[in-house]
Amino acid sequence: MYLIGEALIGDGAELAHIDLIIGDKEGAVGNAFSNALSQLSAGHTPLLAVVRPNLMTKPATLVIPKVTLKKNAEVSRIFGPVQAAVAKAVADSVEEGVFDGVEIEDIAILASVYLHPDAEDYNRIYRYNYGATKLAIRRAFDKFPDTETLLYEKDRAAHGVMGFKVQRLWDPPYLQVALDLVDWDHVTQVLTALPENDHLIIEAGTPLIKKFGLNAIERMRGIRPDAFIIADLKTLDTGNLEARMAADATADAVVISGLAPLPTLEKAINEAKKTGIYSVIDMLNVDDPVKVIKHLAVKPDVVELHRAIDAEDTAYSWGDIPALKRAGGKRMLVATAGGVRRHVVKDALAAGADILVVGRAITASRNIQHAAGGFLEEMESEEIDQFRVMTDF
Repeated sequence: MYLIGEALIGDGAELAHIDLIIGDKEGAVGNAFSNALSQLSAGHTPLLAVVRPNLMTKPATLVIPKVTLKKNAEVSRIFGPVQAAVAKAVADSVEEGVFDGVEIEDIAILASVYLHPDAEDYNRIYRYNYGATKLAIRRAFDKFPDTETLLYEKDRAAHGVMGFKVQRLWDPPYLQVALDLVDWDHVTQVLTALPENDHLIIEAGTPLIKKFGLNAIERMRGIRPDAFIIADLKTLDTGNLEARMAADATADAVVISGLAPLPTLEKAINEAKKTGIYSVIDMLNVDDPVKVIKHLAVKPDVVELHRAIDAEDTAYSWGDIPALKRAGGKRMLVATAGGVRRHVVKDALAAGADILVVGRAITASRNIQHAAGGFLEEMESEEIDQFRVMTDF
C-alpha cells in the first residue's frame, strides 16, 4: 500500500494544511517513518500522534511540522491541539470504517502539518487540523482526485495562497479588448474603465508594444493584476525566443503571424506550452488558414481570423470555422477580429467564434465601461466563480 492524501481547511492564521502518506510498515512508508522518528532535525521534530498522553492512535501516525518551530509557544501548539487533532481524526476514521479491510497494525501514516507562527486560537487549530486530517485520509483511500476531476478543475480553480489568479480560457465566449494604442494615459484610462468580468480579456496590441516594449505588459498588470493579457507580437521569425520573451514579461498569451514559416510557428507553440502560456496564430492575410493548421505538427491554443483595419470597408466573412476547429482539435479556440461591432456579435458566435476581438468600438468610446458592457451583454455569458479553493468534492 502506498496512498497519498491532501486537504486544506480553515482560514486565517489557524488554517490547516495536511499532506499525508499511508503505507505498509515493511515498505517505503515504514522506512520513512523509522528514519523520521530516529533522525531529528532542529525545529522539525516529528512526534507520534496521541489522543492523550499514553494513548497512541492506530494506525501509528507520525506528525511532522512543515514550519520551523522557533518558540516555546509554537512547540506547545504542535504538541497540543495539532497532535491531538491528527490522532483523533485517525482514530475516528478507523471507527467510521475508512480503514475496513486493512490490518491497521501493518500500516503507518506520515502526516506533514502546516502551522502558521501567528496561530493562537487552540480551538480553531484543533478543529481545522482534525477536519483536514480526516479529509486527507478519505481522499487517500479514494485516490482523489481522479483524472476526470483533475482535468475539469485545473483551469477553473485559483490557488488561495498565491495572491492572484492565473485566468484560463475554459468557458467561451470571451470578449478580447485590443489596445492598439500609443498613448499611455489612454491605455490607463481604458484599463481602469473596463468592467471586472471573467469573460473579458485584454490584448496589448502591436502598436502599443512597438511604442513601449514588452514592459508594457507588466505596467498593464499593475493596473489589472488578474487580467488575461495577450502580447500581440505577430511573430514572423525566432518563434521560440519571442514566445519566451512574452512569457517572461508575464503575458498569458503570445500572438504569432500565420504568415511565418511552419518551423517558426511550431517552435513558438512548443515554447508557449513549456512556459504555460497560450499560443495564438493570427491569420491576417493568410489565404487558407485551415491548410496552415492541418500542416502543423503541434496545434495552437487559439486561431485568430483577422480582417485588417485597412480593409474594414469589406464585408464580414469569418470563413469555415467548423473546418478550422476540426483541423486544430476540440480544445482549440477561434477568435474573430477586425472592425467587430456590437450588431455582429451574435452572427460571429453563430458562426462558431469563441473570442470576439474588439478595438476602437470600445477603446475610442466616450463611455468605455458601457461600450464593453454592451458587448458582454450581447454575448450572454454568466460570470464565473473561479475562486474554488475550499470545495469539498
